[in-house]
Amino acid sequence: MGLVVTAATLFAGAATSQAAEVKVEWVEPTKYVDVKPSNEPRKRFRERTLEQLETFMLELGEKLPSEQSLTLKVTNLDLAGHVWPASFAGFGNSMTDVRIIRSLDIPRMTVSYTLTENDRIVQQGEDIKIKDMAFMDSRVRPLNRDTLVYEKAMIEDWFDDTFSKSFASN
Repeated sequence: MGLVVTAATLFAGAATSQAAEVKVEWVEPTKYVDVKPSNEPRKRFRERTLEQLETFMLELGEKLPSEQSLTLKVTNLDLAGHVWPASFAGFGNSMTDVRIIRSLDIPRMTVSYTLTENDRIVQQGEDIKIKDMAFMDSRVRPLNRDTLVYEKAMIEDWFDDTFSKSFASN
């Protein structure tokens, strides 16, 4: 059995619960298509990247009603762009690598999910392929300093499209 990384957070206001419980499970992240660093150790980059994406997904869960619970199982991730040796990419003889973002290297993610309410399944999906083929033409600002800006925009678009009916009841 492969490596599985999990986390759960219950969003709550100071005194009352305001949002759904969200659990994120990263299934065999060492086998994901592309979570490659450009200038730091692979394991540290992968852990930091997954942590940042998970925090973002947990924040999105704040849109869901408190009586709902969402479990996300991520089975693949492919970050926008592609990592190349700096010398190959035309940046001299540097020993570091660089992530080059081109329109054909789109961000992708594969997820399965279950949304429940009072222990009843409200909505679910298996092996959903999320991608943003127009990620460079989207509302994302190129000067945004968030290194995962394209992936977060893709996830937020999918989340909003998938769970919009639940937002209405919140």
